[in-house]
Amino acid sequence: MAKYSVGVDFGSLSARAVVIDVDTGFQAGTAVMDYPHGVMTRTLPTGEKLPDGYALQHPQDYLDCLSRIIRDAMKSAGITADEVISMGLDFTACTVLPVDSDYRPLCFDEKYKHEKHAYVKLWKHHGAQALSETITEKGQRYLGDLGGASSAEWMFPKLWETYREARGLYDDTYSFIEAGDWVVRRMTGNATRGLTAAAIKAMWNEERGYPDAEFLDSLETGFSSVLEKLPENVLHLGSRAGNINSEGSDLTGLNIGTPVAVFNTDAHVSYVSMGRIIPGTMLMIIGTSTCHILASEKYTKVEGICGVVKDSLIDGLYGYEAGQSGVGDCFDWMVKNCVNAEYVDEARSRGISMHELLTEKAKTLKPGQSGLIALDWLNGNRSVLADFTLSGLLLGLTLETRPEEIYRSLIEATAFGTRRIMETFEKAGVSIERLVACGGISKKNSLLMQIYADILQKEIYTVKTDQSAALGSAVYGTVAAGYYKDIYEAAARMGGLDDIPYRPNIAHTEVYDKLYSEYVALEELFGRGGNNVMKRLRKLRSIK
Repeated sequence: MAKYSVGVDFGSLSARAVVIDVDTGFQAGTAVMDYPHGVMTRTLPTGEKLPDGYALQHPQDYLDCLSRIIRDAMKSAGITADEVISMGLDFTACTVLPVDSDYRPLCFDEKYKHEKHAYVKLWKHHGAQALSETITEKGQRYLGDLGGASSAEWMFPKLWETYREARGLYDDTYSFIEAGDWVVRRMTGNATRGLTAAAIKAMWNEERGYPDAEFLDSLETGFSSVLEKLPENVLHLGSRAGNINSEGSDLTGLNIGTPVAVFNTDAHVSYVSMGRIIPGTMLMIIGTSTCHILASEKYTKVEGICGVVKDSLIDGLYGYEAGQSGVGDCFDWMVKNCVNAEYVDEARSRGISMHELLTEKAKTLKPGQSGLIALDWLNGNRSVLADFTLSGLLLGLTLETRPEEIYRSLIEATAFGTRRIMETFEKAGVSIERLVACGGISKKNSLLMQIYADILQKEIYTVKTDQSAALGSAVYGTVAAGYYKDIYEAAARMGGLDDIPYRPNIAHTEVYDKLYSEYVALEELFGRGGNNVMKRLRKLRSIK
Protein backbone atom coordinates (compact mmCIF):
# COMPACT_ATOMS: atom_id res chain seq x y z
CA MET A 1 0.00 0.00 0.00
CA ALA A 2 1.32 3.42 -0.96
CA LYS A 3 2.15 5.89 1.77
CA TYR A 4 1.45 9.61 1.67
CA SER A 5 2.47 12.84 3.33
CA VAL A 6 0.19 15.87 3.56
CA GLY A 7 1.61 19.34 3.02
CA VAL A 8 -0.34 22.51 3.79
CA ASP A 9 0.71 25.93 2.52
CA PHE A 10 -0.89 29.00 4.12
CA GLY A 11 -0.29 31.81 1.63
CA SER A 12 -1.27 35.46 1.59
CA LEU A 13 -4.72 34.97 0.08
CA SER A 14 -5.52 31.28 0.41
CA ALA A 15 -4.49 27.95 1.89
CA ARG A 16 -3.78 24.82 -0.16
CA ALA A 17 -3.16 21.21 0.73
CA VAL A 18 -1.43 18.48 -1.26
CA VAL A 19 -1.25 14.73 -0.79
CA ILE A 20 2.15 13.44 -1.93
CA ASP A 21 3.31 9.86 -2.51
CA VAL A 22 6.36 9.68 -0.26
CA ASP A 23 8.25 7.26 -2.51
CA THR A 24 7.70 8.93 -5.89
CA GLY A 25 6.76 12.53 -5.18
CA PHE A 26 3.56 12.08 -7.18
CA GLN A 27 0.90 14.65 -6.28
CA ALA A 28 -2.11 12.44 -5.74
CA GLY A 29 -4.53 15.11 -4.59
CA THR A 30 -4.87 18.81 -3.90
CA ALA A 31 -7.38 21.34 -2.60
CA VAL A 32 -7.42 25.14 -2.23
CA MET A 33 -9.60 27.54 -0.23
CA ASP A 34 -9.54 31.34 -0.17
CA TYR A 35 -9.55 33.05 3.20
CA PRO A 36 -13.11 34.28 3.87
CA HIS A 37 -11.85 37.60 5.27
CA GLY A 38 -8.99 37.93 2.77
CA VAL A 39 -6.43 40.58 3.65
CA MET A 40 -7.89 43.42 5.70
CA THR A 41 -6.30 46.70 4.62
CA ARG A 42 -9.18 49.15 4.94
CA THR A 43 -11.51 48.02 7.72
CA LEU A 44 -11.89 45.42 10.46
CA PRO A 45 -14.75 42.91 10.24
CA THR A 46 -16.50 45.12 12.79
CA GLY A 47 -16.25 48.16 10.51
CA GLU A 48 -13.45 50.17 12.13
CA LYS A 49 -11.20 51.89 9.59
CA LEU A 50 -7.54 50.91 9.40
CA PRO A 51 -4.58 53.29 9.02
CA ASP A 52 -2.37 53.40 5.94
CA GLY A 53 0.08 50.50 5.76
CA TYR A 54 -2.03 47.99 7.67
CA ALA A 55 -2.44 44.40 6.45
CA LEU A 56 -4.37 42.15 8.85
CA GLN A 57 -5.94 38.71 8.74
CA HIS A 58 -8.49 36.81 10.80
CA PRO A 59 -7.13 33.63 12.47
CA GLN A 60 -10.50 31.90 12.15
CA ASP A 61 -9.83 31.76 8.41
CA TYR A 62 -6.86 29.46 9.00
CA LEU A 63 -8.97 27.02 11.01
CA ASP A 64 -11.82 27.12 8.50
CA CYS A 65 -9.42 26.35 5.66
CA LEU A 66 -7.66 23.62 7.62
CA SER A 67 -10.93 21.86 8.38
CA ARG A 68 -11.77 21.65 4.69
CA ILE A 69 -8.71 21.41 2.47
CA ILE A 70 -7.00 18.36 3.95
CA ARG A 71 -10.20 16.35 3.75
CA ASP A 72 -10.82 17.59 0.20
CA ALA A 73 -7.26 16.79 -0.84
CA MET A 74 -7.50 13.24 0.55
CA LYS A 75 -10.85 12.81 -1.19
CA SER A 76 -9.40 13.97 -4.52
CA ALA A 77 -6.51 11.54 -4.02
CA GLY A 78 -8.88 8.70 -3.21
CA ILE A 79 -7.12 7.82 0.04
CA THR A 80 -7.97 7.58 3.72
CA ALA A 81 -6.21 8.96 6.76
CA ASP A 82 -4.80 5.47 7.44
CA GLU A 83 -2.49 5.93 4.44
CA VAL A 84 -1.05 9.26 5.67
CA ILE A 85 2.23 8.87 7.57
CA SER A 86 3.05 12.55 8.21
CA MET A 87 2.09 16.18 7.84
CA GLY A 88 3.98 19.45 7.49
CA LEU A 89 2.86 23.03 7.07
CA ASP A 90 4.27 26.38 6.08
CA PHE A 91 3.11 29.95 6.48
CA THR A 92 3.94 33.45 5.41
CA ALA A 93 6.24 35.13 7.92
CA CYS A 94 6.39 37.26 9.93
CA THR A 95 2.63 36.73 10.29
CA VAL A 96 2.01 37.14 14.00
CA LEU A 97 -0.92 37.20 16.42
CA PRO A 98 -1.52 37.75 20.16
CA VAL A 99 -3.05 34.87 22.15
CA ASP A 100 -4.13 34.22 25.74
CA SER A 101 -2.83 31.43 27.98
CA ASP A 102 -5.11 28.93 26.23
CA TYR A 103 -3.65 30.06 22.87
CA ARG A 104 -6.97 31.61 21.96
CA PRO A 105 -6.52 34.67 19.70
CA LEU A 106 -7.47 37.87 21.48
CA CYS A 107 -9.55 39.00 18.51
CA PHE A 108 -11.94 36.13 19.43
CA ASP A 109 -12.58 37.94 22.73
CA GLU A 110 -15.58 40.27 22.79
CA LYS A 111 -13.41 42.77 24.65
CA TYR A 112 -10.96 43.09 21.74
CA LYS A 113 -12.87 42.34 18.55
CA HIS A 114 -12.89 46.09 17.74
CA GLU A 115 -9.14 46.47 18.42
CA LYS A 116 -6.95 46.33 15.29
CA HIS A 117 -3.89 45.09 17.20
CA ALA A 118 -5.82 41.99 18.32
CA TYR A 119 -5.81 40.54 14.80
CA VAL A 120 -3.10 38.78 12.82
CA LYS A 121 -0.50 41.17 11.44
CA LEU A 122 0.29 39.74 8.03
CA TRP A 123 3.85 39.68 6.74
CA LYS A 124 3.20 42.76 4.59
CA HIS A 125 1.82 44.86 7.47
CA HIS A 126 3.95 48.02 7.28
CA GLY A 127 2.34 50.07 10.02
CA ALA A 128 5.52 50.03 12.12
CA GLN A 129 7.99 51.38 9.56
CA ALA A 130 9.10 54.31 11.74
CA LEU A 131 9.69 51.99 14.69
CA SER A 132 11.66 49.65 12.46
CA GLU A 133 13.96 52.50 11.46
CA THR A 134 14.68 53.16 15.15
CA ILE A 135 15.55 49.48 15.64
CA THR A 136 17.96 49.77 12.72
CA GLU A 137 19.54 52.86 14.28
CA LYS A 138 19.95 51.38 17.76
CA GLY A 139 20.27 47.68 17.10
CA GLN A 140 23.21 47.27 14.75
CA ARG A 141 24.83 44.66 17.00
CA TYR A 142 21.89 42.36 16.24
CA LEU A 143 21.61 43.08 12.53
CA GLY A 144 24.97 42.01 11.12
CA ASP A 145 23.59 38.73 9.77
CA LEU A 146 20.29 40.33 8.81
CA GLY A 147 21.40 42.70 6.08
CA GLY A 148 22.20 45.57 8.45
CA ALA A 149 18.64 46.86 8.64
CA SER A 150 15.45 45.98 10.47
CA SER A 151 12.28 45.48 8.44
CA ALA A 152 8.77 46.66 9.23
CA GLU A 153 7.72 43.13 8.28
CA TRP A 154 9.57 41.61 11.26
CA MET A 155 8.42 40.62 14.72
CA PHE A 156 9.80 43.34 17.02
CA PRO A 157 8.54 46.40 15.10
CA LYS A 158 5.06 44.86 15.02
CA LEU A 159 5.08 44.04 18.73
CA TRP A 160 6.51 47.42 19.68
CA GLU A 161 3.67 48.99 17.70
CA THR A 162 1.20 47.02 19.84
CA TYR A 163 3.03 47.94 23.05
CA ARG A 164 2.90 51.61 22.16
CA GLU A 165 -0.66 51.83 20.81
CA ALA A 166 -2.64 49.13 22.70
CA ARG A 167 -1.04 48.65 26.10
CA GLY A 168 -4.09 46.95 27.64
CA LEU A 169 -4.18 44.31 24.92
CA TYR A 170 -0.40 43.92 25.16
CA ASP A 171 -0.64 43.30 28.91
CA ASP A 172 -3.40 40.73 28.39
CA THR A 173 -1.35 38.86 25.77
CA TYR A 174 0.18 35.63 27.03
CA SER A 175 2.20 35.04 23.86
CA PHE A 176 2.89 36.69 20.52
CA ILE A 177 3.18 33.80 18.13
CA GLU A 178 3.78 33.16 14.44
CA ALA A 179 0.57 31.99 12.81
CA GLY A 180 2.34 28.82 11.66
CA ASP A 181 3.42 27.97 15.20
CA TRP A 182 -0.11 28.72 16.41
CA VAL A 183 -1.69 26.26 13.96
CA VAL A 184 0.85 23.59 14.95
CA ARG A 185 -0.06 24.23 18.60
CA ARG A 186 -3.77 23.77 17.80
CA MET A 187 -3.08 20.44 16.08
CA THR A 188 -0.57 18.94 18.52
CA GLY A 189 -0.96 20.75 21.84
CA ASN A 190 2.78 21.60 21.74
CA ALA A 191 4.10 25.17 21.67
CA THR A 192 7.12 25.06 19.37
CA ARG A 193 9.03 27.68 17.38
CA GLY A 194 10.35 27.15 13.85
CA LEU A 195 14.04 28.06 13.54
CA THR A 196 13.81 30.05 10.31
CA ALA A 197 11.10 32.49 11.36
CA ALA A 198 12.68 32.92 14.79
CA ALA A 199 16.16 33.66 13.42
CA ILE A 200 15.30 35.90 10.47
CA LYS A 201 12.02 37.53 11.47
CA ALA A 202 12.54 37.77 15.25
CA MET A 203 16.32 38.40 15.44
CA TRP A 204 16.81 35.18 17.43
CA ASN A 205 20.27 33.65 17.63
CA GLU A 206 21.11 30.11 18.73
CA GLU A 207 23.86 31.38 21.04
CA ARG A 208 22.20 34.41 22.67
CA GLY A 209 18.46 33.94 22.01
CA TYR A 210 16.38 37.08 21.35
CA PRO A 211 17.75 40.63 21.70
CA ASP A 212 18.42 41.39 25.35
CA ALA A 213 16.30 43.35 27.83
CA GLU A 214 18.68 46.30 27.92
CA PHE A 215 18.31 46.88 24.19
CA LEU A 216 14.54 46.48 24.20
CA ASP A 217 14.16 48.91 27.09
CA SER A 218 16.35 51.38 25.20
CA LEU A 219 13.64 51.40 22.54
CA GLU A 220 10.93 52.16 25.11
CA THR A 221 10.89 51.72 28.86
CA GLY A 222 9.27 48.42 29.82
CA PHE A 223 9.33 46.90 26.34
CA SER A 224 11.70 44.17 27.56
CA SER A 225 8.58 42.54 29.04
CA VAL A 226 7.96 41.23 25.53
CA LEU A 227 10.63 38.58 26.15
CA GLU A 228 8.23 36.87 28.54
CA LYS A 229 5.68 36.65 25.71
CA LEU A 230 7.88 35.00 23.04
CA PRO A 231 8.19 31.21 22.53
CA GLU A 232 11.58 29.74 23.41
CA ASN A 233 11.24 26.15 22.19
CA VAL A 234 13.05 26.70 18.87
CA LEU A 235 13.37 23.57 16.73
CA HIS A 236 15.41 22.86 13.61
CA LEU A 237 13.62 22.20 10.35
CA GLY A 238 12.50 18.63 9.88
CA SER A 239 12.06 18.22 13.63
CA ARG A 240 8.84 16.71 14.91
CA ALA A 241 6.71 19.36 16.63
CA GLY A 242 4.41 16.66 17.95
CA ASN A 243 1.63 14.35 16.87
CA ILE A 244 -1.96 15.05 15.88
CA ASN A 245 -4.12 15.18 19.03
CA SER A 246 -7.89 14.90 19.28
CA GLU A 247 -8.45 18.57 18.43
CA GLY A 248 -6.05 18.26 15.50
CA SER A 249 -7.85 15.16 14.28
CA ASP A 250 -11.19 16.94 14.45
CA LEU A 251 -9.72 19.88 12.54
CA THR A 252 -7.92 17.98 9.80
CA GLY A 253 -9.48 14.54 9.50
CA LEU A 254 -6.05 12.97 10.08
CA ASN A 255 -5.54 10.17 12.57
CA ILE A 256 -4.55 10.87 16.15
CA GLY A 257 -0.81 10.23 16.44
CA THR A 258 0.14 11.37 12.91
CA PRO A 259 3.56 13.10 13.15
CA VAL A 260 3.62 16.85 12.43
CA ALA A 261 6.77 18.73 11.40
CA VAL A 262 7.72 22.03 13.00
CA PHE A 263 6.38 25.04 11.10
CA ASN A 264 8.52 26.45 8.31
CA THR A 265 8.21 29.66 6.30
CA ASP A 266 6.66 29.39 2.84
CA ALA A 267 9.77 30.63 1.04
CA HIS A 268 12.30 28.43 2.80
CA VAL A 269 10.21 25.27 2.67
CA SER A 270 9.95 25.64 -1.10
CA TYR A 271 13.70 25.10 -1.49
CA VAL A 272 13.48 21.34 -1.17
CA SER A 273 10.83 21.12 -3.92
CA MET A 274 13.73 21.45 -6.40
CA GLY A 275 14.79 17.87 -5.69
CA ARG A 276 18.53 17.32 -5.47
CA ILE A 277 20.02 20.05 -3.29
CA ILE A 278 23.02 21.81 -4.87
CA PRO A 279 24.72 24.61 -2.88
CA GLY A 280 24.92 27.83 -4.88
CA THR A 281 21.39 27.46 -6.23
CA MET A 282 19.13 30.47 -5.82
CA LEU A 283 15.39 29.79 -5.78
CA MET A 284 13.01 32.60 -6.70
CA ILE A 285 9.56 32.03 -5.20
CA ILE A 286 7.48 34.31 -7.43
CA GLY A 287 4.06 35.12 -6.05
CA THR A 288 2.38 38.14 -4.47
CA SER A 289 5.93 38.98 -3.41
CA THR A 290 9.17 37.27 -4.37
CA CYS A 291 11.61 35.63 -1.98
CA HIS A 292 15.13 34.81 -3.12
CA ILE A 293 16.47 31.82 -1.20
CA LEU A 294 20.05 30.59 -1.51
CA ALA A 295 21.91 27.74 0.18
CA SER A 296 25.66 28.11 0.38
CA GLU A 297 28.63 26.54 2.08
CA LYS A 298 30.04 30.05 2.50
CA TYR A 299 29.12 32.57 5.20
CA THR A 300 29.37 36.30 4.65
CA LYS A 301 27.39 39.43 5.44
CA VAL A 302 25.36 40.86 2.57
CA GLU A 303 23.92 44.39 2.49
CA GLY A 304 20.16 44.76 2.60
CA ILE A 305 19.15 41.10 2.62
CA CYS A 306 16.67 39.60 5.05
CA GLY A 307 19.28 37.41 6.67
CA VAL A 308 21.82 34.61 6.61
CA VAL A 309 21.32 31.84 9.16
CA LYS A 310 23.07 28.49 9.39
CA ASP A 311 20.66 25.53 9.10
CA SER A 312 17.73 27.78 8.15
CA LEU A 313 17.34 25.83 4.91
CA ILE A 314 19.35 22.64 5.24
CA ASP A 315 21.37 21.48 8.23
CA GLY A 316 25.04 22.23 7.64
CA LEU A 317 24.51 24.98 5.03
CA TYR A 318 24.02 28.72 5.34
CA GLY A 319 20.61 29.85 4.23
CA TYR A 320 20.34 33.33 2.70
CA GLU A 321 17.08 35.20 2.15
CA ALA A 322 16.36 38.37 0.20
CA GLY A 323 13.12 39.54 -1.33
CA GLN A 324 10.86 41.94 -3.14
CA SER A 325 7.74 42.97 -1.25
CA GLY A 326 5.56 43.47 -4.32
CA VAL A 327 5.56 41.37 -7.49
CA GLY A 328 2.27 39.65 -8.24
CA ASP A 329 0.64 42.39 -6.17
CA CYS A 330 2.01 44.96 -8.65
CA PHE A 331 0.47 43.12 -11.58
CA ASP A 332 -2.84 42.80 -9.72
CA TRP A 333 -2.84 46.53 -9.03
CA MET A 334 -2.35 47.12 -12.73
CA VAL A 335 -5.25 44.95 -13.91
CA LYS A 336 -7.60 46.34 -11.26
CA ASN A 337 -6.86 50.00 -11.84
CA CYS A 338 -5.26 50.69 -15.23
CA VAL A 339 -7.36 49.05 -17.96
CA ASN A 340 -10.21 50.57 -19.93
CA ALA A 341 -13.61 49.23 -20.92
CA GLU A 342 -12.31 48.05 -24.29
CA TYR A 343 -9.88 45.65 -22.62
CA VAL A 344 -12.45 44.47 -20.09
CA ASP A 345 -14.92 43.68 -22.88
CA GLU A 346 -12.30 41.84 -24.94
CA ALA A 347 -11.20 39.66 -22.02
CA ARG A 348 -14.80 38.87 -21.14
CA SER A 349 -15.78 38.02 -24.73
CA ARG A 350 -12.79 35.70 -25.13
CA GLY A 351 -13.25 34.07 -21.74
CA ILE A 352 -9.75 34.86 -20.51
CA SER A 353 -8.40 36.77 -17.53
CA MET A 354 -7.07 40.29 -17.78
CA HIS A 355 -3.62 38.95 -16.89
CA GLU A 356 -3.79 36.60 -19.86
CA LEU A 357 -4.96 39.34 -22.18
CA LEU A 358 -2.26 41.81 -21.15
CA THR A 359 0.42 39.13 -21.29
CA GLU A 360 -0.66 38.18 -24.81
CA LYS A 361 -0.51 41.80 -25.96
CA ALA A 362 2.78 42.46 -24.13
CA LYS A 363 4.42 39.56 -25.97
CA THR A 364 4.20 41.53 -29.22
CA LEU A 365 6.41 44.30 -27.79
CA LYS A 366 10.18 44.45 -28.07
CA PRO A 367 12.41 45.43 -25.14
CA GLY A 368 12.41 49.20 -24.79
CA GLN A 369 9.67 49.67 -27.39
CA SER A 370 7.26 51.28 -24.94
CA GLY A 371 9.75 53.90 -23.78
CA LEU A 372 8.74 53.11 -20.20
CA ILE A 373 10.68 52.18 -17.10
CA ALA A 374 9.23 51.47 -13.66
CA LEU A 375 10.37 51.06 -10.08
CA ASP A 376 8.72 48.01 -8.51
CA TRP A 377 8.25 49.60 -5.09
CA LEU A 378 4.45 49.74 -5.01
CA ASN A 379 4.62 47.89 -1.68
CA GLY A 380 7.91 49.43 -0.57
CA ASN A 381 11.34 47.88 -0.98
CA ARG A 382 12.43 44.82 1.00
CA SER A 383 15.86 44.20 -0.51
CA VAL A 384 18.27 45.80 -0.78
CA LEU A 385 16.96 49.09 0.62
CA ALA A 386 14.69 47.69 3.38
CA ASP A 387 12.50 50.79 3.21
CA PHE A 388 8.72 50.58 3.12
CA THR A 389 8.23 54.33 2.90
CA LEU A 390 9.30 54.10 -0.75
CA SER A 391 6.68 53.88 -3.47
CA GLY A 392 6.32 52.95 -7.12
CA LEU A 393 7.34 54.97 -10.15
CA LEU A 394 6.39 54.80 -13.83
CA LEU A 395 8.50 56.97 -16.12
CA GLY A 396 8.04 57.70 -19.83
CA LEU A 397 4.24 57.92 -20.13
CA THR A 398 2.78 59.56 -23.23
CA LEU A 399 -0.72 59.95 -24.60
CA GLU A 400 0.01 56.88 -26.74
CA THR A 401 0.91 54.56 -23.83
CA ARG A 402 -1.18 51.38 -23.81
CA PRO A 403 -2.03 49.12 -20.82
CA GLU A 404 0.09 46.24 -22.11
CA GLU A 405 3.11 48.55 -22.21
CA ILE A 406 2.63 49.42 -18.55
CA TYR A 407 2.11 45.74 -17.73
CA ARG A 408 5.35 44.75 -19.45
CA SER A 409 7.27 47.58 -17.78
CA LEU A 410 6.15 46.29 -14.37
CA ILE A 411 7.33 42.77 -15.23
CA GLU A 412 10.67 44.22 -16.33
CA ALA A 413 10.91 46.28 -13.13
CA THR A 414 10.50 43.21 -10.94
CA ALA A 415 13.22 41.48 -12.97
CA PHE A 416 15.51 44.50 -12.54
CA GLY A 417 14.85 44.33 -8.81
CA THR A 418 15.91 40.68 -8.78
CA ARG A 419 19.06 41.51 -10.77
CA ARG A 420 19.89 44.19 -8.21
CA ILE A 421 19.61 41.58 -5.45
CA MET A 422 21.72 39.05 -7.34
CA GLU A 423 24.46 41.58 -8.02
CA THR A 424 24.49 42.48 -4.32
CA PHE A 425 25.10 38.81 -3.46
CA GLU A 426 27.84 38.49 -6.07
CA LYS A 427 29.51 41.72 -4.87
CA ALA A 428 29.62 40.28 -1.34
CA GLY A 429 31.32 37.14 -2.67
CA VAL A 430 28.34 34.77 -2.59
CA SER A 431 28.23 33.17 -6.02
CA ILE A 432 24.98 32.08 -7.68
CA GLU A 433 25.71 29.01 -9.77
CA ARG A 434 22.17 28.03 -10.71
CA LEU A 435 18.85 29.86 -10.89
CA VAL A 436 15.47 28.18 -10.29
CA ALA A 437 11.95 29.61 -10.11
CA CYS A 438 8.77 28.34 -8.52
CA GLY A 439 5.38 29.67 -7.53
CA GLY A 440 2.19 30.07 -9.51
CA ILE A 441 3.45 32.91 -11.70
CA SER A 442 6.47 30.90 -12.85
CA LYS A 443 4.14 28.16 -14.14
CA LYS A 444 1.49 30.45 -15.63
CA ASN A 445 3.41 33.25 -17.32
CA SER A 446 6.05 32.22 -19.85
CA LEU A 447 6.54 35.84 -20.95
CA LEU A 448 7.59 36.84 -17.44
CA MET A 449 10.00 33.93 -17.21
CA GLN A 450 11.59 34.78 -20.57
CA ILE A 451 11.96 38.45 -19.60
CA TYR A 452 13.63 37.34 -16.35
CA ALA A 453 16.07 35.12 -18.26
CA ASP A 454 16.86 37.99 -20.66
CA ILE A 455 17.43 40.55 -17.88
CA LEU A 456 19.25 38.25 -15.45
CA GLN A 457 21.26 36.75 -18.32
CA LYS A 458 21.06 33.26 -16.85
CA GLU A 459 19.23 30.06 -17.63
CA ILE A 460 16.25 29.62 -15.31
CA TYR A 461 14.84 26.20 -14.45
CA THR A 462 11.36 25.81 -13.00
CA VAL A 463 10.18 23.45 -10.29
CA LYS A 464 7.90 20.69 -11.63
CA THR A 465 5.06 21.23 -9.22
CA ASP A 466 2.85 24.30 -9.12
CA GLN A 467 2.52 23.78 -5.34
CA SER A 468 6.17 24.03 -4.33
CA ALA A 469 5.59 25.22 -0.76
CA ALA A 470 2.98 22.59 0.04
CA LEU A 471 5.21 19.92 -1.50
CA GLY A 472 8.14 21.17 0.59
CA SER A 473 6.04 20.94 3.73
CA ALA A 474 5.13 17.36 2.85
CA VAL A 475 8.84 16.60 2.33
CA TYR A 476 9.77 17.94 5.76
CA GLY A 477 6.90 15.93 7.21
CA THR A 478 8.52 12.69 6.05
CA VAL A 479 11.76 13.60 7.82
CA ALA A 480 9.87 14.50 11.00
CA ALA A 481 8.19 11.09 10.83
CA GLY A 482 11.53 9.32 10.38
CA TYR A 483 10.60 7.91 6.96
CA TYR A 484 13.71 9.49 5.43
CA LYS A 485 16.96 9.93 7.34
CA ASP A 486 17.47 13.55 6.26
CA ILE A 487 16.18 16.28 3.99
CA TYR A 488 18.71 15.52 1.25
CA GLU A 489 17.31 12.04 0.75
CA ALA A 490 13.68 13.13 1.05
CA ALA A 491 14.06 16.04 -1.39
CA ALA A 492 15.86 13.91 -3.99
CA ARG A 493 13.02 11.36 -3.92
CA MET A 494 10.07 13.73 -3.84
CA GLY A 495 11.08 16.95 -5.66
CA GLY A 496 12.34 17.81 -9.14
CA LEU A 497 12.73 20.35 -11.95
CA ASP A 498 11.26 20.69 -15.42
CA ASP A 499 13.67 19.45 -18.10
CA ILE A 500 13.97 22.54 -20.29
CA PRO A 501 15.06 25.89 -18.85
CA TYR A 502 14.29 29.40 -20.04
CA ARG A 503 17.41 30.63 -21.86
CA PRO A 504 18.46 34.27 -22.33
CA ASN A 505 17.77 35.84 -25.73
CA ILE A 506 21.11 37.49 -26.48
CA ALA A 507 19.46 39.87 -28.94
CA HIS A 508 17.70 41.54 -25.99
CA THR A 509 20.74 41.89 -23.75
CA GLU A 510 22.00 45.27 -24.96
CA VAL A 511 18.65 47.05 -24.58
CA TYR A 512 17.96 45.51 -21.18
CA ASP A 513 21.44 46.49 -19.95
CA LYS A 514 20.66 50.10 -20.87
CA LEU A 515 17.28 49.96 -19.13
CA TYR A 516 18.83 48.35 -16.07
CA SER A 517 21.39 51.14 -15.78
CA GLU A 518 18.48 53.58 -15.73
CA TYR A 519 16.77 51.48 -13.03
CA VAL A 520 19.91 51.65 -10.86
CA ALA A 521 20.15 55.42 -11.41
CA LEU A 522 16.53 55.82 -10.31
CA GLU A 523 17.23 53.69 -7.24
CA GLU A 524 20.10 55.96 -6.30
CA LEU A 525 17.98 59.08 -6.79
CA PHE A 526 14.76 58.03 -5.09
CA GLY A 527 15.89 55.23 -2.77
CA ARG A 528 19.25 56.38 -1.41
CA GLY A 529 18.64 60.00 -0.48
CA GLY A 530 19.13 61.83 -3.76
CA ASN A 531 15.53 63.04 -3.67
CA ASN A 532 13.27 61.97 -0.81
CA VAL A 533 10.09 63.02 -2.59
CA MET A 534 8.57 59.56 -2.10
CA LYS A 535 8.93 59.85 1.66
CA ARG A 536 7.50 63.38 1.66
CA LEU A 537 4.52 62.24 -0.39
CA ARG A 538 3.98 59.29 1.95
CA LYS A 539 3.77 61.68 4.91
CA LEU A 540 1.19 63.80 3.09
CA ARG A 541 -0.81 60.67 2.28
CA SER A 542 -0.86 59.73 5.97
CA ILE A 543 -2.39 63.04 7.05
CA LYS A 544 -6.00 62.41 8.01
